[in-house]
Amino acid sequence: MRIALIGQAAFAEKALDALLKHGDEIVQVFSPPDPPSGRSDPLTVKARELKLALSQPVSFKTDAAFEQFKALEADLAVLAFVTLIVPERVLYAPRHTSICFHPSLLPRHRGASSINWTLIAGDKETGVTWFWPDKGLDTGPILLHKKIPVEPNDTVGSIYFNRLFPLGVDSMIEAIDLIKNGRAPRIAQDEGKATYEPICRDEHAKLDFSKPANEVHNLIRGCDPQPGSYADADGRRIRLYEPSLEAGGASAAPGTIVSIGSDGMKIALAGGLVTIKRARVEPDAKKVAPAELASAGAIREGLKLS
Repeated sequence: MRIALIGQAAFAEKALDALLKHGDEIVQVFSPPDPPSGRSDPLTVKARELKLALSQPVSFKTDAAFEQFKALEADLAVLAFVTLIVPERVLYAPRHTSICFHPSLLPRHRGASSINWTLIAGDKETGVTWFWPDKGLDTGPILLHKKIPVEPNDTVGSIYFNRLFPLGVDSMIEAIDLIKNGRAPRIAQDEGKATYEPICRDEHAKLDFSKPANEVHNLIRGCDPQPGSYADADGRRIRLYEPSLEAGGASAAPGTIVSIGSDGMKIALAGGLVTIKRARVEPDAKKVAPAELASAGAIREGLKLS
């Protein structure tokens, strides 16, 4: 199948590898423009190594971009981790139109921070979706879903890199085979079950220790690694990572650091304890074991985070 690949980051790089191993012809790779300084996107690097036709448009909205895309005479466009808006006329130009990856079970958790909100909401199940994109945001018909359970201490980083990432690449090949065989469905999304959340930013990441233990734990893991949930410690902002929740009560007030040891920092919650394995105190960008922060005098047992 003649495929135009649009994407970025490690996911699109691995998608390219999988497509080539599958025997598909890559008629063009579309990746982000090179930054003024720093390393090119992994997809760009891979395309150059393989001497594939490469384009790095700033926008797909121009007539020139559309004419270039149409001239490819592609059978299918594969959108593998795309942040640029791709207009309908580009999406519909290939013979089989386009398919797009999304790391949630659409229509739940539309938007750019779907994994963050899956964990913040405390969902017990998630997965990946390949769908037929249209002019809406993650609104096109579903081609296929692949489901996985959410583990109690999953973070955005762990669930994406360990499970959703490889599942997304594998299911892409399954989706393409369905298209090749004329068996690919186009199942309309149920708008009654749709949710949309904004990009998860600092405004969503502030911890409130008056809330139940599971909600605090979910916010910490749903903001790990970015943007990093935070609280104040002696007037300085501390960000928390790699949490694990223990049920039961704590004798200290919620938000109090109960202990700091080799296994991490235990913080009292309303109805439980959370153990934090990594933390950082701003402006330092390095995540370290809480014991290291304690040695430096940045935190201490009995300190109440607010």
